[in-house]
Amino acid sequence: MSAMKRLIFATCCLPLLAACSRPAGTGDGEQAWSHVNLFIGAGGHGHTFPGATVPYGMVQLSPDTRTTGWDGCSGYHYSDSSIIGFSHTHLSGTGIGDYGDILFMPFRGDIKTEAGDERRPDSGYRSRFSHGDEKAVPGYYAVKLDDYGIDVELTASARAGFHRYKFNGSGPSGVIVDLTHTIHGHRNTLNGIRVVSDTEIAGAKITDGWAANHHVYFHAKFNRPFTFKLIDAGREIDGAREVASQHAKIVLLFDLDAGDELLAKVGISSVDADGARNNLDREIGHWDFDRVAAGAKSLWIDQLNKITVEGGSEDDRTIFHTAMYHCAISPNIFTDADRRYRGVDSRIHTAVDFDRYTVFSLWDTFRAFHPLLTLIDPERDNEFIRSLLAACDEGGILPKWELAGNYTGSMIGYHAVSVIVDAYMKGIRNYDVEKAFRACIATSRYDTAGILFPSQTVKEKLMPEARKYYVERGYIPADLAPKSVSETLEYAYSDWCIAQMAREMNDPDTYRLYMARAMNYKNLFDPDAGFMRGRMSDGSRETPFNPRAPGRSYVEGNAWQWNWYVPHDVRGYIELAGGKQRFLQKLDSLFTIPSRIEGERQITDATGLIGQYAHGNEPSHHIAYLYNFLGEPRKTQQLVDSILFSLYRNDPDGLSGNEDCGQMSAWYVMSAMGLYPLCPGKPEYSTGRPVFDRVTLHLPDGKQFVIEAKNNSRHNRHVHSLALNGQPLNSLLIRHADIAAGGHLLFEMNDEP
Repeated sequence: MSAMKRLIFATCCLPLLAACSRPAGTGDGEQAWSHVNLFIGAGGHGHTFPGATVPYGMVQLSPDTRTTGWDGCSGYHYSDSSIIGFSHTHLSGTGIGDYGDILFMPFRGDIKTEAGDERRPDSGYRSRFSHGDEKAVPGYYAVKLDDYGIDVELTASARAGFHRYKFNGSGPSGVIVDLTHTIHGHRNTLNGIRVVSDTEIAGAKITDGWAANHHVYFHAKFNRPFTFKLIDAGREIDGAREVASQHAKIVLLFDLDAGDELLAKVGISSVDADGARNNLDREIGHWDFDRVAAGAKSLWIDQLNKITVEGGSEDDRTIFHTAMYHCAISPNIFTDADRRYRGVDSRIHTAVDFDRYTVFSLWDTFRAFHPLLTLIDPERDNEFIRSLLAACDEGGILPKWELAGNYTGSMIGYHAVSVIVDAYMKGIRNYDVEKAFRACIATSRYDTAGILFPSQTVKEKLMPEARKYYVERGYIPADLAPKSVSETLEYAYSDWCIAQMAREMNDPDTYRLYMARAMNYKNLFDPDAGFMRGRMSDGSRETPFNPRAPGRSYVEGNAWQWNWYVPHDVRGYIELAGGKQRFLQKLDSLFTIPSRIEGERQITDATGLIGQYAHGNEPSHHIAYLYNFLGEPRKTQQLVDSILFSLYRNDPDGLSGNEDCGQMSAWYVMSAMGLYPLCPGKPEYSTGRPVFDRVTLHLPDGKQFVIEAKNNSRHNRHVHSLALNGQPLNSLLIRHADIAAGGHLLFEMNDEP
């Protein structure tokens, strides 16, 4: 067992956690749960958090150690040594920060109402801590606050957080609730706190940040009575029982002796404080902390056991199960227990027959995360599609990066289309299919009239003028719009997706139109340079051109990294690029040339480099599988092996880039099984190199699909033969329908290609 693993599971302080010390293979259903390392990705640039949540829960109750900087996006970084407090909402692995709502911080001694400086923790209410006193398993987090001698335990239900504090010393004891706290310091437009009784408080927090109109309401109950001090802009408000401003905090004081426990449970809602109270009462209508933690554990066991694995090393299993965990953090449930939610139009809606979700990092997750769900959780993926369609109804267009019921317009493309079409082509259709089809078409057109979002800035992100140029010219001119190469390539792929749906829906005119648009990638290929290169409005090529330099025509990458983004027409692109041999030589060069990024502009996302391949960012994720189209599957297997075993580690710095709401982990889950969805929208998976001797997908209808790798080892990384249900396969592609039907896929492994 690694040092990190011993650190996490050395002390099992609750009965519900006792199973974490059992050996692997006990057959009690807890093996996957006990192999999750919540600190993978919490260091380096992974941007994950270690706190308590349940699968796809509204609450992510986790410690905050920093609120600024790129590596503060989740509020926590493993390199830090002091904790500001424990807030109830967090983003997992994003490259932009937000959330960190409703911060609670227990304290003992002098009252301090500012967080203080991380370099001088005594300057505020933050506290030092040690990783040796920190414990985390799915659904539960614990730490000791060294400066106060307080043991903190956290757990959660879907819409409520539960705190248990043990005060080990004497002196004044209390909890500060700081509504001014936000990750990345976003503007508070309103903070409101109301004292309901001597054991309850409620309030509202509205911020203008990445999500421009982000509402969080809360209702908190304590098991002991308190006295209080309301604070506004650093000043105590005498005689008041509520405050509404941009700087509201409250200090709650309790009469506690050494060794006493204080319990706090907190419901949240995007709708109103009544919704938060109702969420709390319905989900945690008692004071049994261990019961809630046991319920969270049970939910995680069910989620993690959707795929079971045998073989591999201890670290392999930990990385895999942690990746499965990270694939179930978001999107987050957004409907209250009474089915209400706040839509992108800022109005309150009721989801009558479905669950509304939020946090859709679609530019990342369409690639492997959503395809993974089509296998192991198609009903939830169906609910995600219904959520995207609801957002379209409310705001007039499918979202690009939806956050807290807000359009943000972040990133490029229109990849809600890919998510919808991939599911549709795999038979996931429990939604208004005609509406979905029309929404895809409307989103692909340049039309700003129907977008209801009030911010002109966000409207321009949702429907950039570049889309008009793309429709008119078949490419985006580099002199008229930035990101021209990346955006043109992604539009072409999504247009191909629309064409596939049109064909299935017997709409030949739309099929022909969008298949023609899908070929627009050809307009950017420069045969002389051998790269996808920007073109100007007069048709000339963009100069100067350096394929190692990011440049304004590429998003989070350079020409080397974006040169391969034609997943829908690989064979056509090979022919365009000069045939198999020339394409193969170019692809080989990607992985062998120096990993130096040149030019004045540098990109923080170009990490996990193998040559110019950047596994730390999503545009590279499909590239290793392209060798399967070139008659060189051995190179796919070698590269996938290298990525799996060198760029994923059982360590806080165990991810080569941002987790990105499950995509980085979904790549690992799929690839470790020996499969990858190179082109979502095609109901098939390309084969690679499985990590485990046996993988069992427990399908929703009770069927199983077993992937077995015979003679599997680190040395035997090549696939000698494939067989499906006992019949030899002559293809490197596995159909989705064959997996969904249940069965057995056999990889015969060898040390020779």
